Amino acid sequence: MAGAQTVPVQSRGELLYTTHCIACHTSELHWRDNRRAFDWNSLNAQVRLWQGNTGLQWSEADIADVVGYLNDRIYHYPQGAGDLQLSIFQHSQKIHGRNKPVAGIDFSN
Repeated sequence: MAGAQTVPVQSRGELLYTTHCIACHTSELHWRDNRRAFDWNSLNAQVRLWQGNTGLQWSEADIADVVGYLNDRIYHYPQGAGDLQLSIFQHSQKIHGRNKPVAGIDFSN
């Protein structure tokens, strides 16, 4: 059929997010300076927290799909990479405007 256009198919993660989350989560939420998701692990934790807080009872696969969708669309974090404690430290330093290492603590490994 000439001129026929295909409609992009939404992923399961996108469908879950747009159905259950987008009403409260505008794009500004994901780009704000003090966002709660600052690496793969914290993004996963935030999706898990909020689906529980809202009583959605998502499966592990649902959570993984939404995390994957948000990461692919917005965050672009390495999947499962990085030490969570180091990430929390770095995020804290960014929030408080501190870029200098803390004396006696080696975060280079």
